[in-house]
Amino acid sequence: MKNIALLASGSGSNIENIVCYFRDDARLHFPFIISNKQDAYVHERAKKLRIPSFLYNKDSFENGEVLAFLLENRIDFIVLAGFLLKVPLNIIQAYPYKIINIHPALLPKFGGKGMYGSRVHEAVVANRETESGITIHYVNENYDEGQVIFQAKCKVFPTDTPEDVAAKVHELEYRYFPEVIADVCLGDSPSKQHFST
Repeated sequence: MKNIALLASGSGSNIENIVCYFRDDARLHFPFIISNKQDAYVHERAKKLRIPSFLYNKDSFENGEVLAFLLENRIDFIVLAGFLLKVPLNIIQAYPYKIINIHPALLPKFGGKGMYGSRVHEAVVANRETESGITIHYVNENYDEGQVIFQAKCKVFPTDTPEDVAAKVHELEYRYFPEVIADVCLGDSPSKQHFST
């Protein structure tokens, strides 16, 4: 059994989807959720899912407190789902190629600090892109620059609003993120990008 820590800064809809997807799979265990935001709705989702949630600020990540907590709980992998803090080097070095993030665009486009959530979809529409999608990647010391594991894409039409793009991207997230987590954490990491329209 692999122990996976879930990290989020916002609503936590992807986390709820992940936990429900693996509810009957004894190979993967999600012992807790960590957030850096006290008012993040993910804490409410955690109660609903009957999973403990913990609040840690930026200093706690950087001073080693969070790393100690992860190691104490024998965490094997870390999954970021809408987690906005930059993961510090101490955690990256302790978990090489074991930290997975999902980004709501086709990296390297529309990535980097400050590019998250609705900001990404607004930029896609403003730039008149004809496609968008998701990128699931390993985390390194730079925002959204880790090795790509998986991509899936959707069409963007000239009439689409940022909300339309968001809906398409969320659908891809819910469909593919759990599958990729299973592939990576159970030792069968996908070696090619997948594209869906």
